[in-house]
Amino acid sequence: MSTEKFLPVEFCKGNNGLDKVVLRESRGSSAEVYLYGGHVTSWKNDHGEELLFVSSKFASLGSLESHGFARNRFWSIDTDPPAFPTNSSSKAYIDLILRPSEEDLKIWPHSFEFRLRVALTPGGDLMLISRVRNTSTDGKPFSFTFAYHTYFSVSDIRCSETKSSITATIYHHWTTLDREIEFHFVNGELLSYMLCVLWLRVCYLPFQGSEVRVEGLETLDYLDNLQNKERFTEQGDAITFESEVDKIYLSTPTKIAILDHEKKRTFVIRKDGLPDAGEIASTLVWNPWDKKAKAMADFGDDEYKHMLCVEAAAVEKPITLKPGEEWKGRLELSGVPSSYCSGQLDPQKVLSSS
Repeated sequence: MSTEKFLPVEFCKGNNGLDKVVLRESRGSSAEVYLYGGHVTSWKNDHGEELLFVSSKFASLGSLESHGFARNRFWSIDTDPPAFPTNSSSKAYIDLILRPSEEDLKIWPHSFEFRLRVALTPGGDLMLISRVRNTSTDGKPFSFTFAYHTYFSVSDIRCSETKSSITATIYHHWTTLDREIEFHFVNGELLSYMLCVLWLRVCYLPFQGSEVRVEGLETLDYLDNLQNKERFTEQGDAITFESEVDKIYLSTPTKIAILDHEKKRTFVIRKDGLPDAGEIASTLVWNPWDKKAKAMADFGDDEYKHMLCVEAAAVEKPITLKPGEEWKGRLELSGVPSSYCSGQLDPQKVLSSS
């Protein structure tokens, strides 16, 4: 019997000797948060499976114009945080705070406090609560945009013509092959004719295209960053991926789902902001695809295949705060085991459930 004491919050050193905080829940889920940038670099479920994507070449952190300066600064532990309303009794959380330095004020001449709580719920959900306050004494308001840069680890995101071709070949042989003939078909396993037919009918046919799809953004308007932010309306039943994607969906619902058929997992993204201070009304969907990935210094050439950025954001309408005012936003991420094969996964039920 182990006598090691369980620690819901542990302070330690991470890559390059940087300070990080490890959060743990008793069922086995965990998260890692670096004080540099306030980055959440890991979120694992109770089976130890990594749910977030971080590039193996992550180094360059981008320009101010693209992502602001908060992720390039060292945050501090907030030893006296305000009350954070939450329904969870979890002790696996950390409060961080960022205030501008003299150099920051030269870049963006506004005084502020940015508080961030990162928490794990008892069920292993990852929660981020952000608070931005205008602490200026000059009486001037300021405006800003905001986004949670959530990169999810997914199975091969590409729509697969090869798999559709294999399916067609199997169909062609259904009426001519004897039941005892076996196929060397899935992950090196031999499946009998009848099992193969059953597998195709129940599990495969709904996903002849992409193994990864986004539900909840259908029929919404979006700005396409690949076409000078021209405005379009989403036409598909779900978002699937065949090439580079960089879109800002507008007036999005509070709940969105990422369905990953191969990993039998669904990510549920819940977001909200205070109505009187600015809603997190937009959702960004991004994948660089092959050519752009190869041109990025902080991205592996083939890593685009196993990542998807779906991020809650307030970018359509900037948030404006007068001195003393505060804006609060919240993001909650859930990883739900699910499978069309087992009948556990109904996208509409996922999006409509509490």
